[in-house]
Amino acid sequence: MVRLPLTPAELERGARLGALLRSARGERSMLHTALAADVSPETLRKIESGRIATPAFPTIAAIAEVLGLSLDAVWAEISRSEDGAAPAGAGRVTAERLAS
Repeated sequence: MVRLPLTPAELERGARLGALLRSARGERSMLHTALAADVSPETLRKIESGRIATPAFPTIAAIAEVLGLSLDAVWAEISRSEDGAAPAGAGRVTAERLAS
């Protein structure tokens, strides 16, 4: 299966996701957080650094649960643009990518 290159918007959203998770983790160790979410510390490190810009939904759900974040709050934060507004067509693009 050929994976399509990520768009600049997806890369930006991945960076915002990483920053949100890093911030929510606070002083907790990456190792403890990753193991509690049943993901590898390397995976968590890559997500937090933006190297994995589009992680799998179950991975994000598990990490969010460990950090006490609601998925609604995570989506609201990462969907926001630099000026605080949701990008035009964000829901449509996500639905199209999930359907493919």
